[in-house]
This record gives sequence, C-alpha cells and structure tokens, in this order.
Amino acid sequence: MNKILIIEDEKTIAELEKDYLELSGFQVTINLDGETGLNSALREDYDLVILDLMLPGVDGFEICKKVREIKNIPIIMVSAKKDDIDKIRGLGLGADDYMTKPFSPSELVARVKAHLARYERLIGTGVKENTMIEIRGIKIDKTARRVYINNEEKIFTTKEFDLLAFLAENPNHVYTKEELFKQIWDMESIGDIATVTVHIKKIREKIEKNTSKPQYIETIWGVGYRFKV
Repeated sequence: MNKILIIEDEKTIAELEKDYLELSGFQVTINLDGETGLNSALREDYDLVILDLMLPGVDGFEICKKVREIKNIPIIMVSAKKDDIDKIRGLGLGADDYMTKPFSPSELVARVKAHLARYERLIGTGVKENTMIEIRGIKIDKTARRVYINNEEKIFTTKEFDLLAFLAENPNHVYTKEELFKQIWDMESIGDIATVTVHIKKIREKIEKNTSKPQYIETIWGVGYRFKV
C-alpha cells in the first residue's frame, strides 16, 4: 500500500483529500504545519508528498527544497496562489506538479496515481544491463538514472531526467509542449504547460555551456522543442 504524506494547514481540506485518497487504497498521514511536515517527509518512508505552499513555520518552498536534496519521490505542490512566479519557483525547486486551489479531489487522486505509477515503473528492478544514451559529450544512464556532462555527473530531478532522456532518445523530432507534458507527466496539459518550460530551463542550465544559445535542446518558436544531434 502506497503511503502518502499531506502537509496542509487547512484541516478541512487535508481531511477531504485524505478521505478520497484512502477510498482509492492509499495510506495517508496529515501534518498541519511546516516544521512537522518537513521532519516527517525527511525521516519517514513516504511514496509521495502533497505539499501546500503557505504553511506556518516552514513554507512549502523550503520543504520542497530540503526533501528534494535527499529524496526523489514525487512531490505535488498545491496552493491558492495563481501567480505563475510561484508555480515556476515551485517547479524549479523540484516539485513534480503544481495544482491551484480549488481543485476537485478526484483530479488530485488521478494525479497522485499517475505520478506514483510512473515513479514505480522508473525504479522497478530486473534490468540486466544498463541502457545508455551518448550524444556529443552527454552520457545518460537510463538504468542507473544518472547523467554525465563531459564525464562530470550532474544531478537531475525525476522529471528533469525523464524529459532529457525522452528528447535524447528521439533526436531531431520536434515536440510541442502539450505532447511533452502528456508523455512525461502522463496527463493532459489542461491548458497549463508552464511545467514543461520550467523543466527545459533547468535542464539547459545543467547541460548547456551557454543557455542563451543552446546546442542540445533547441526551441522551435511557435511549435516546441527538439534535441539536436
């Protein structure tokens, strides 16, 4: 049974989310403040964290940053704040998804299932030999989920790695942001594709010598992105 941690200071919302998730077969724990939530996320073995942005004590940004430093589990950030800057900052710190309140509990459950299913596929065992992608100084070890740029290892979040590997496996193919969102996040974009833009920016910062003149991931204006070989 997958274990979910909800860090949410609005008790009514947290309990509603918990009820829906438990009906779907998840084991759910609620923490109502940031400090307790951070300690739980770091010390306990949870499969996914649902993280509110505005929390007493320690805010969601700081929690996301601290958890991502040592764990690669999916993080879904939720907030009543609709500003793109908050969404971009949250995704930039390593959140896998960002949902704006109010949202339907059934949509939250769907996203939780999608993120868990993908994460579990990625960490599955039984692969006998490492699958490698090597392109112009970039080495992507799909089995070990490690990336080397000119033999120097770079640290990638789950979704950053997925997006880079997918593009590198399909070089010179132009993908729209909507197509990439559906492929990597297993969901329709629902009119919100800022997630893809943020992740492309973070990847470029790690693989490109000059992010203003990318040599690997090109922007095809008005269309999307492609990995150039």
